[in-house]
This record gives sequence, structure tokens and C-alpha cells, in this order.
Amino acid sequence: MDGASFRIIGLVMVMLISSACKNASDDQRVGAPFKADIQLNWVPEPEFGGYYAARDSGLFDQEHLEVELKPGGPGIPTLQLIESGQVTFGITTADNILIARDRGADLVALFALYQNLPEGIMVHAERGLGALEDVFKGGTLAMEPGTPTFKVLEKRFGFHHLHVVPYTNNLAPFLHDPLLAQQCYLTAEPIAARRAGASPQVFPISDTGYNPYSGVLVTKRDVLIKHKEEVRRLIRALKAGWTAYLKDPTPANQTMHQLNPTMDEATFEASSIVQTPFIIGMPATPIGQMNLERWQTLSGQLVELGLIQPSDPQSAFLPSE
Repeated sequence: MDGASFRIIGLVMVMLISSACKNASDDQRVGAPFKADIQLNWVPEPEFGGYYAARDSGLFDQEHLEVELKPGGPGIPTLQLIESGQVTFGITTADNILIARDRGADLVALFALYQNLPEGIMVHAERGLGALEDVFKGGTLAMEPGTPTFKVLEKRFGFHHLHVVPYTNNLAPFLHDPLLAQQCYLTAEPIAARRAGASPQVFPISDTGYNPYSGVLVTKRDVLIKHKEEVRRLIRALKAGWTAYLKDPTPANQTMHQLNPTMDEATFEASSIVQTPFIIGMPATPIGQMNLERWQTLSGQLVELGLIQPSDPQSAFLPSE
């Protein structure tokens, strides 16, 4: 073999090695997929539709991720599970993240599904109430005590003229008591109450100016530091999953209905429609996006409520790319 042939072979080898190194560096997908679990903060419902769409349509696989979705339920300690390392990621609200950080948890928000808080107070339309403040002039309010939302309403309106009882995730008391108001997820309980024959009227909590991001994907900072590229791919898969779900929620709804048969298919469909404006936002916002101004406003509100000490929330979330 002459010198020219050696040079050609050597050039080919260099090109092959260079290409392999480039692919490994750019993609970082050599070896086994990155395994992670996501702890949902409730049972499978449309608020998680994009997660199931990403899983079932292979979007996680395309990003070289092996993701397990872990259904939640009442009282699931999502943040504690993340802090203890029992799960990699979880879903919660922005106010819970800032409160946990104030107590020493180094958590980082990665992706915010709901641009507007989908929580409200549900009453019977027959009462003829005109505004949220009217709810607090009499009757009974079923609400989970001690939450930031509870404290916001208590500070703003006071509970002196109300009989406050714990919320039990049960719609029956509302259906049987025309003077009962209750906390609700705007994409769930009002739909169920209407299907049960009631005429619910809903006042959004955001009417008070309290509007934290909700449906927030969160993890520990050391996970983000060690797996920044994998987190980036996860967020990319979630954006694609939610885009697909908003376009056609039926496949993911069918999957979730099998996992949660207590919600019928018609309610899944109605809920997926109702939640869309909360995800897109007004004006329209890219899926999952967060900004510092919203976090600063929320931080200031939580300080005013006495729930956290003053701090800069800039490190509490991962800026959108």
C-alpha cells in the first residue's frame, strides 16, 4: 500500500472519529436512556394530558428519555418526595415552591403549564351573587385551611360572616346545600356539578390579583445541574406533548380515563376544552413559559401574607429558552 493510500485511509478515520465525537457531544444520547419519574399532584385528568400525550406518542423516547408518570391524589406530598430523592420531578404550584424554598429546599421550577390560576370559589347560581366578595357575606365555605389561597381570601375578605368547613374533595355537600360555597378547580368541579344537575357559578381566585403559575414541573437544583441536557430534552418533549394534546386530546383522554374511570369520557372532553385558555394565557404565551416579573409579584404577595421572608426569586425558576 503506497503513501497516498495511507493518507486517504487516515483522513477517512479522522472524519469518522470526528463525526462520532460530534454526535456524542451534540446529542449526548450515547448509552441507556435517562430514567426519571414525574410525580403528579392529582389523579390522571386533563391537567396532565400533555404528559400522557408525550409518553404515549413516543416523544419521550425520541428525546432518549425513559419517563414514568406516577399518579397522585389527595394529600400527596409532592415536594417532600422530590426533596427526599424518592422522585426526580413533580408537579405543584409556584407559591408552594417559594414557600418550600423559604424553608430551605433548593427547588427549581422548570415548566409552568397554567399561565392563569385555574382555581376558584364555586357557588349556586340561584344565590344571585354578583362578585367574589359577596361569597363572604354569609353561608358556608368548604375550603382546605392553611393554603396560600385560603390566606389570600381570609386577608382580603375576612371569614367573620362565614361558617368555614374543611374541603373533602366530595361534591355531594355542595349538591345538597344551596348555601354552600366551595373551592374548586375551574376545569373539574363546575363541570361535574353541572352534569349532576346543579347550576354552578364560579368566581376565579385570580380576580383578587393573586395569580401564581400552576401545574409547575419542579426538581431539585442538583438534578438540574447534573442533568441539564436531559432536563432541556424533557421540557422540549413536554412542549411537543402539550401542543399535540391541545390539537387532539382524545387519545390521551382515553388513556387517562382507563387509569381514572371515576371521570367519564364526556367530562374529560369538556375539561380539556375549558382548560385551554388557562394554558395559552391572555395574551397568548408560549407553552410552559415563565417570567421573572410574575415570580417577583408572587414573592411579594407571600411576604405580605407572612408566609415567606423577602428574597429574590430569580433563582427559583429556569428561564424559558
